[in-house]
Amino acid sequence: MVATSGDTGKAALEGFKDVPHTKIQVFFPSDGVSNMQKLQMITQEGENVGVCGIYGNFDNAQSGVKAIFSDEKYAQTLNENGYYLSSANSINWGRLVPQIVYYFSAYCDLLNHKAIALGDKIDFCVPTGNFGDILAGFYAKQMGLPVNKLVCASNSNNVLTDFIRDGVYDRNRQFYTTVSPSMDILISSNIERLVFNLTDGDAQKVSGYMASLSKDGRYELDDDVKAKLAEHFEAFWCTEEETKETIRRIYEEQHYLIDPHTAVAFHAAEAYAERSGSSAPMVVLSTASPYKFASAVCEALHCPVAENEADCILQLQQHSGVPAPASLTDVLTKTVRHKDTCAPADMQNTVSRFLGIHA
Repeated sequence: MVATSGDTGKAALEGFKDVPHTKIQVFFPSDGVSNMQKLQMITQEGENVGVCGIYGNFDNAQSGVKAIFSDEKYAQTLNENGYYLSSANSINWGRLVPQIVYYFSAYCDLLNHKAIALGDKIDFCVPTGNFGDILAGFYAKQMGLPVNKLVCASNSNNVLTDFIRDGVYDRNRQFYTTVSPSMDILISSNIERLVFNLTDGDAQKVSGYMASLSKDGRYELDDDVKAKLAEHFEAFWCTEEETKETIRRIYEEQHYLIDPHTAVAFHAAEAYAERSGSSAPMVVLSTASPYKFASAVCEALHCPVAENEADCILQLQQHSGVPAPASLTDVLTKTVRHKDTCAPADMQNTVSRFLGIHA
């Protein structure tokens, strides 16, 4: 069972389709992903897959999934029907394990290109909303990778920026729907894991923080935990205008086409370099194809924005000369197989119907 802000859902669906003794149900914010991300999910083939949009944002979807996981009575009902729940997004710690690897891989690439010497520290800038990808970088550092700073890049939903700078997590703020939708998140589930590490595994303290978040929508770290947070992380955020300007500038200067999430990270990396004066090499994590967000990228490049996704992709290809991946263009001709949409309160019933059980 997966809640996705766009990318994890398709990856999980493709990975688990038609796997024996497995079913997969993905929930996504119906109006909170790009057209291509939505098409990738609702055209997904496989006899064991279910896809459902929800009326709400990713936070609603993720909270709904967590509520189902924590319902002991429902878990018993599932068990009686031969089912056991697991998750494939970053609710599941196993999702972070392969992400750790490419931090080491990037470091090895720099060594092979003789950009650094073994032992030199480098920086990473990561566009993130749920704090999973950058948490993998933190674990890589804990495992011995020579990392100086992990720079957290956010869009207008900049709850993580404020948290890292001030040590105060406050989700009581306006929610924005942006051109970088995979980061449109105000409740970052992996922060709890980070705080657990920064408090040296003080479960009681972490539980208190999370109780305050649930009750009041905010909590403030103790001063010693704030100091540890600042030791490892920096944070910057990017407006919609800055995101689009970065896409345009990188294309014009380097003829390199980037998606909005990568643009957020590139902007943050430049801001960090200017503010910190760091001379350490910076690795910017690029997280998606620009063709998943063709209309936003077209707009950023000041080329016409077509009404339908196929024409928009075609226009972006013609303007940039960069071909769209076949895995995306193939989706445009596939049949829509999943049309369900539900309220967050009806997610459990959706799972039951998908599994054919009576809860």
